[in-house]
Amino acid sequence: MSSLLVIDDDPLVLKCIDFALASDDVVIRPNMTAADGIADFRRHRPDAVLCDVRLPDMCGLDILAKFHEIDPKVPVILMTGFGTAETAIEAMRRGAFDYVLKPIDPDRLTGLVEHAFDVNRLMRVPTRIPESSSAGAGEPDADLFVGHAPAMQEVFKTIGRVAPTGATVLILGESGTGKEMVARAIYHYSRRADKPFLTINCAAIPETLLESELFGHEKGAFTGADRRRIGKFEQCTAGTLFLDEIGDMTPLTQAKILRVLQDQKFERVGGNEEVKTDVRVIAATNRDLKRMIEDGDFREDLFYRLNVCTIRLPALRERKGDIPLLADHFLRTYSRDFGKDARSIEPAAIALLQEFPWPGNVRQLQSTIKHSLLHVTGPTLTVADLPVEIRGGSPAGSHESPVAVGGLQAYIAARLQDGTNDLYTEVITRVEREVISAALQHTEGNISKTAALLGITRPTLRSKIASLGINVESSLTVSHAW
Repeated sequence: MSSLLVIDDDPLVLKCIDFALASDDVVIRPNMTAADGIADFRRHRPDAVLCDVRLPDMCGLDILAKFHEIDPKVPVILMTGFGTAETAIEAMRRGAFDYVLKPIDPDRLTGLVEHAFDVNRLMRVPTRIPESSSAGAGEPDADLFVGHAPAMQEVFKTIGRVAPTGATVLILGESGTGKEMVARAIYHYSRRADKPFLTINCAAIPETLLESELFGHEKGAFTGADRRRIGKFEQCTAGTLFLDEIGDMTPLTQAKILRVLQDQKFERVGGNEEVKTDVRVIAATNRDLKRMIEDGDFREDLFYRLNVCTIRLPALRERKGDIPLLADHFLRTYSRDFGKDARSIEPAAIALLQEFPWPGNVRQLQSTIKHSLLHVTGPTLTVADLPVEIRGGSPAGSHESPVAVGGLQAYIAARLQDGTNDLYTEVITRVEREVISAALQHTEGNISKTAALLGITRPTLRSKIASLGINVESSLTVSHAW
């Protein structure tokens, strides 16, 4: 469960925020003065803060400084009216997570707070490298980096060597191999582990906005730029910035990244002021950068700046001996979240998992185990619980539904054999849980987007999540972990 500290001297604003954000997964801690908010922060250490910049007893910049003095890893989101936007922008330059303008858009606020919770977790929960070969022993840990294959042992050794140095790191590997997890491990084992860790997916942001996201922009720099924006390089000063899918950057943005790596200086879009920063860059891509250099799509000088230390992650098909270990790890990690008592995987199912080519790598295997747990009815995950494409049936993407053709039929047959007298309710509940979990995965846990996708209201969705026992965090795609 996540906690949000809210500070605003307007009782109506506090009520609106509570109405928009409070749920079984989020606890709201309201305060009406800066002094009360700071005291609450010290006592309960929230996962994120939502704070007005104009309070009767302290200004926003002083509040931010206090929070950073106590714990710089807690994301602080500022609320401001149009008249005080410059104060909020200055606060962002000093390390605030983001700001929102009043009157507040509930959907934007919901997404921003959920993102802040996620960033807090990335900074707070370390990615652990196993200290011995008994990676599967003890309590399940979703952030344990699992792998016994020689190639993975080399990855672990390289992380240990490079993390304390502060050097730029380039992580190469196919999608789903665990590049973000490597970046998090480097951060947590580094000397900057007490400073911010921010991530940005260069392929997920339109090229016209990526430069602004990285470097910020000045007011009037382009249509819609109605105020100055602080970019990630300025916001993350003294911390670590993870640039995922860096191979998708345009040549112009590549040139600015090169300058930051060389001089730790840049200019905001549309500005002439030289901004200094101190950021450790970790970059990753699934593309062949050397081929891109030959084709003129990637700067050779930037490649050599990034290539101070390169970590190559093997595809899952190249480390098939790790599949049983990984599958067992994911089973134990998520079984409790799904309300299951599954403790093992039958040998025939393991054999099928090892035969599958896994084009989506570890990410796909993790999603497969989560999907299979929806169908498990006993202590052992069986072949019948696996998705149809793993069992050699209709391939994913065929017109036949895996739910109808595979796991659901097996579930109905099992319940009939058990002599159930409430089959209709059990089947409807199972289908609802699977559909909602799939929708949550698709929207990366965004409640507003999930409700819109399902065609129901947010209160209805939250009610169903609670009644069906769905854990929102465990329903997300594994991009947070692998």
